[in-house]
Amino acid sequence: MAHQTTPSSQKALMMELKSLQEQPVEGFRITLVEEADLYNWEVAIFGPPNTLYEGGYFKAHIKFPVDYPYSPPTFRFLTKMWHPNIYENGDVCISILHPPVDDPQSGELPSERWNPTQNVRTILLSVISLLNEPNTFSPANVDASVMFRKWRDSKGKDKEYAEIIRKQVISTAAEAERDGVKVPTTLAEYCVQTRVPSQDSSSDLLYDDLYDDDMEEEDEDEDESDMESVDSIPAHLSRCGNEMIF
Repeated sequence: MAHQTTPSSQKALMMELKSLQEQPVEGFRITLVEEADLYNWEVAIFGPPNTLYEGGYFKAHIKFPVDYPYSPPTFRFLTKMWHPNIYENGDVCISILHPPVDDPQSGELPSERWNPTQNVRTILLSVISLLNEPNTFSPANVDASVMFRKWRDSKGKDKEYAEIIRKQVISTAAEAERDGVKVPTTLAEYCVQTRVPSQDSSSDLLYDDLYDDDMEEEDEDEDESDMESVDSIPAHLSRCGNEMIF
């Protein structure tokens, strides 16, 4: 029987999944949508303390292409999100997820777009940064962008934007309860990194099947270099339309 070669994208995704389960990014829970499908991940994002999203439990799907990491995945929120850089269908518009092509019309630099050195960690940290620091110059949701600018420029006196976000946060409590998840509400709780245990022993078999005998584990130093704090990651610019909002 001929030996079937495992696609390199599956190997890359398994290595990332294993790394994220053993060394999680603060504020996230990651699982596979289906145990045998490495190309579809479910992400639960905890709203960072001391922000409008504090106490929130926001679910999203990350869908990876077969040629990952050479092409970017897509990131779609399943939870209703009111945000300048998130479309009504939940799709996140962020430069890091845009294909690495030279497109002067977009206003983006090639260096701001996806490249194969990016990974799930950098995506997650970029999304958190985007939640806290929206880009309003070319928004995916124009109404949310205008509302956000009013809230920001009035230093919180115009409360419409903040009230919508808080209502969405409150509405996520039922989902967290269904999933048996305690959402962190303090900085100390938020920064705790909890290793996600394997659901069953078959997960170990999946790891074994995806690694060739001559394939070695990645250096731990490389993993640690990716474990940057949310505060140290600048917001990636997000330009999703041609309209400039002033």
